[in-house]
Amino acid sequence: MIQVAVHNETNTLKCVLLGRADHSGSNPTLEEAYDLKSRHHIEKGTYPREEDLMGQLKGMQQALEKQDVLVLRPDLIEGCNQIFARDIGFVIDDFFFLSNILPARAHELNAINEIIGQIPSEKIISCPSEVHVEGGDVIVYNDYVFVGYYDQEDYPEMITARTNRNAVSFLKEFFPNKKVLGLELIKSKTDAFKNVLHLDCCFQPVGHDKAIVYPQGFVDKSIYDWLQKLFGQNNLFVLDEKGLYEMHANVLSIRPDLVISDPSFKDLNQWLISNGIQVVPVDYHHVSKQGGLFRCTTLPLIRKP
Repeated sequence: MIQVAVHNETNTLKCVLLGRADHSGSNPTLEEAYDLKSRHHIEKGTYPREEDLMGQLKGMQQALEKQDVLVLRPDLIEGCNQIFARDIGFVIDDFFFLSNILPARAHELNAINEIIGQIPSEKIISCPSEVHVEGGDVIVYNDYVFVGYYDQEDYPEMITARTNRNAVSFLKEFFPNKKVLGLELIKSKTDAFKNVLHLDCCFQPVGHDKAIVYPQGFVDKSIYDWLQKLFGQNNLFVLDEKGLYEMHANVLSIRPDLVISDPSFKDLNQWLISNGIQVVPVDYHHVSKQGGLFRCTTLPLIRKP
């Protein structure tokens, strides 16, 4: 039996689902790509090889297991890209939510049936059909639940828009005692430097009271001012456009004082260390070519204070 429990992004990670990259099929065409970074690397001829992705995921698994984290993997679906486990579900408190993800990816949920079967049925929540949501857009920070969403007229045609306003309303109703806040994200169909795929690409808490943020990632520019008041200006690591593109916000906390990050994120890593947060370096540069990073490939099931 798995008793899921996630109350924030930084409590000690005890059990996590890690995506997989083996037998993922041929490289996608431009039309089949789900995100702008994948399209960029398809065009350049630098889309990552399967063996390189598998090697970096193996390094991630080893880093997690070295910290006594139980690592679970989805069942294999031949010809399916299963690397971004975060999207298919998310945990808030002791509830596991099944995401309504892109229809082309819906079969990825079948690969975790065995894991879902170990969670008490009353703790498994299926989102209504009108609620579009992916796990990368949901961030838990104690009494707060931040939900990245998109609500412009072109939502139906925006391949990079994964979560709608209905998700915000649904979670507000489900957690009446929490502060559920919708943060509308900037989206682009063509420019990867102007597109925020998920909330965790432009914002993520670290430590006990700090956060990484890209101020221009929100439609409402006052959101950044509000985050400054919540965390304190000196407790924010502010990203520029390059940091957004390279996904510096998409690290993974193992504990409040321990974070997995890419060794190339030198300024961020130094800031973390200067604030008492140890950095475990894991090379994920091939994974990043598919538009996701550490948080994207992992779905925490249990975090303990």
